[in-house]
Amino acid sequence: MAEVRLFEVHIGTRMAVSRGDDSHLTPQLLELLIGVHESGSIVQAAARAGLSYRYAWGLLRDGQRLFGTPLVRSSRGRGARLSALGERLVWADRRVAARLSPLLESLATEIEAELERAISSERSILRMQASHGFGVETLRHFLAREQIPLDLKYRSTREGLGALAAGGCELAGFNVPIGTLENEALENYRPWLLPERQRVVNLATRRQGLIVERGNPRRIGVLADLCRGGVRFVNRQPGSSTRMLFDLLLQRASLTPADIAGYDSYEYTHPAVAAYVASGMAHAGFGLETPARRFGLDFVPMVTERYFLLGDASVLESPVMRGVLAIMRGDAFRQAVNALPGYDASLCGSVQTLPQAFAALSG
Repeated sequence: MAEVRLFEVHIGTRMAVSRGDDSHLTPQLLELLIGVHESGSIVQAAARAGLSYRYAWGLLRDGQRLFGTPLVRSSRGRGARLSALGERLVWADRRVAARLSPLLESLATEIEAELERAISSERSILRMQASHGFGVETLRHFLAREQIPLDLKYRSTREGLGALAAGGCELAGFNVPIGTLENEALENYRPWLLPERQRVVNLATRRQGLIVERGNPRRIGVLADLCRGGVRFVNRQPGSSTRMLFDLLLQRASLTPADIAGYDSYEYTHPAVAAYVASGMAHAGFGLETPARRFGLDFVPMVTERYFLLGDASVLESPVMRGVLAIMRGDAFRQAVNALPGYDASLCGSVQTLPQAFAALSG
């Protein structure tokens, strides 16, 4: 009997804009605008989108009729650049992708798991709940490549640990800062930590800090700089581990949320925070280094944290988990994680008891 290959589901995030007269921003036009934004050339943008130069200009004219203003401005010898509206459309599309991609990726793994269960009752499907991060995202892709079924749900750290305690998953992700904030952060997770029976699998260390505009024109270097007049901030959502970490840092700096303009505005993912800053809607955010670099922004590191996968010791002995650990300990996976800005996979795949990982739990 031929081996049944694992399904891989992809769900898109492309934005659509329409008007009452049935005119609309087509995916082709949006792709063309993105190409102009990145290359500064209509010719190159058209070639990348697989369009003729003439057809590309037709799309741009359609866009101008739709919005009543040009989306691209070009001049002989100087290439092309997007108008202010064209820039807004491109960044709106990027914000949509940054905000929704983790949610849709989580939904895709759920559908993959449902399809897998429908055709096979014998293969074990690993259930994991974790906050979105690029190490977890990379692990998902490697497991799919190696045909290891995964049901991944992106949840807050507290939600994931709660699901683990209730039997809703086999692994839960959580992250703890290294250094003086470790014990304070760990206290938030203590109700779900069971040192006698649980183990942690090291995934990576990663840097969190201030995501600021390219070139850091406002010279934001410490948290107190967020309190200056005219500086707008974007936060992570309440209940997220990153929001908790930011609040701990504020307390250490003797600052309050009321000191920061924009503290109450928030996004649900690290990429969405970076996209918010890159689009000019805020001057700074707090999050991971990886999305800051991907959006061409500057980054001020403030904390290095360890990211773990938590599960019962018995789960780590299962065949499916042995396959996962083999991938995490392999050179290819470690190289992929190390290539993420701010990540270090030196201890990736190593298993520890909770007291071994955290001195505060050894008593």
